[in-house]
Amino acid sequence: MRKSRTLNLGTGSFVLLGFAALFFLTTQTTSRGLTWFGPPRYEVIAKFDNVGDLKVGAPVSMSGVEIGRVAKIDFDSNEYKAVVQLRLNARFDKIPTDSDASIYTQGLLGGKFIGITAGGADTYLKDQDRIDFTQSAFVLENLIGQVLANFTKSKADEQRAAPADSKPTEKTK
Repeated sequence: MRKSRTLNLGTGSFVLLGFAALFFLTTQTTSRGLTWFGPPRYEVIAKFDNVGDLKVGAPVSMSGVEIGRVAKIDFDSNEYKAVVQLRLNARFDKIPTDSDASIYTQGLLGGKFIGITAGGADTYLKDQDRIDFTQSAFVLENLIGQVLANFTKSKADEQRAAPADSKPTEKTK
C-alpha cells in the first residue's frame, strides 16, 4: 500500500513537471504575444527580393539586441517583392532613415531573423516609414546550384582544352 502511494505521487509529480516544462517552452517559442499589454510600438515596412523561410514573429535585431518582431509578410504583385512589416519597440525610435535591413540565419540550421544596420542620417524612422536598403535572405540551395554549375562548366572547359591523346606511332617494316 505504501509503495503504491509513493509511485502514484512520483508519477503525478513527473506529469505535473512535464506540463510545466511544456508551458514554459510554449511561452518561449511562440511568436505571438499579448500585444495590447506590451510596450508601445511602431511599424515600418521593408521590401525584399527573397525572404527565404522568414516567419511572422521572427525577431528584428540591431547590434544583436532584439528591438522588435516581424508582424506580417505579404507579396507586392506590382514590384514582385516580399513586403515585410516590422513591429518595433517604441523605445528604439532613433533608427536613422537610411538604415538597412538584412535577413540572416540564426546559426547553421536556425531560423531567419532581420538585422538592422544603422545609417548616418539625422532623421529617424517613424510609424509606417519604409526601409529602402534591404538585403535578401541567403538561400543555400542557390549557392549549391551555382557551385555545381561552375564545377560542371570548368570540367567541360578542361576537356575541350586538353589536347587529344596522341601517341607517336612506330612504322613497321
